[in-house]
Amino acid sequence: MAGGRGIYHLLRGRLNTHSAPPPALSSLIQKKDQEGTGMKSLRAMALLGAGLSGILSFTTLAPADEAEHGLESPDYPWPHQGILSSYDHASIRRGHQVYTQVCASCHSMSLISYRDLVGVAYTEEETKAMAAEIEVEDGPNDEGEMFSRPGKLSDRFPQPYANEQAARFANGGAYPPDLSLITKVPLSSLFLFRFSFKGHLARHNGQNYVFALLTGYRDPPAGVTIREGLHYNPYFPGGAIAMPKMLNDGAVEYEDGTPATEAQMGKDVVSFLSWAAEPEMEERKLMGFKWIFVLSLALLQAAYYRRMRWSVLKSRKLVLDVVN
Repeated sequence: MAGGRGIYHLLRGRLNTHSAPPPALSSLIQKKDQEGTGMKSLRAMALLGAGLSGILSFTTLAPADEAEHGLESPDYPWPHQGILSSYDHASIRRGHQVYTQVCASCHSMSLISYRDLVGVAYTEEETKAMAAEIEVEDGPNDEGEMFSRPGKLSDRFPQPYANEQAARFANGGAYPPDLSLITKVPLSSLFLFRFSFKGHLARHNGQNYVFALLTGYRDPPAGVTIREGLHYNPYFPGGAIAMPKMLNDGAVEYEDGTPATEAQMGKDVVSFLSWAAEPEMEERKLMGFKWIFVLSLALLQAAYYRRMRWSVLKSRKLVLDVVN
């Protein structure tokens, strides 16, 4: 037993001496551990720096996008946006008055005829009298010459300029756009809205954009310089627009006595432009409601036949008597 214990202690001592690494090897291992720790810290610092730079670039992207494409226009509660809502026809009439007295000197509405106003904002007699106030070039006559005549219901709204070159010359190179479809949002914008920044589509925000543009004139902020002949408007792409502020309190005297404030005139003219862009909206909503009602009746009838008629035939059991 004593000899066995001696051998055991001897082997244990040798194993302990062989398990301890040499001093050079241990220092090398410690050095590699320190290098690994340093590399990990450098990687963590690099990831942190990349994250901070990404956050800073994202925060500066929104102001840059607003400066390029214009400030995002707010969402206003238009009374005709509801599923069963209709246009405010009194507002359409006032908006036509604002367009005639303020906007028509520069902007055209080439897709609208006088007869479109009948039953919407004016009576037929009022519209005929309004159309007769303009002179329309017609012809040729029997002698082959053009002549002027009073306007009639089938005539379109008059053009403020003869052509685009004359319009640009009169407005310092800027071309006033046609307002017939200015509030109509393109279908492509509705699809791209899900995949783009809102500021990128601020100009295609329809009636909200037009109202914000008309009432959004202000003094340029500190550090922003506007070239002579332009005006600062944050809702316009680039912030500088050639059109001056046209809506001022009291600029129009309404026939019905409504106070002509800047916001009221903006709301009325946008209502008029919205109707001009979609004059069939009320009829379309009414037709859609009729179709929904008819399809609901058809659905109820189908459910009744499915439950009371077809279910009886579907669940019946046929027994074949092969004996008799």
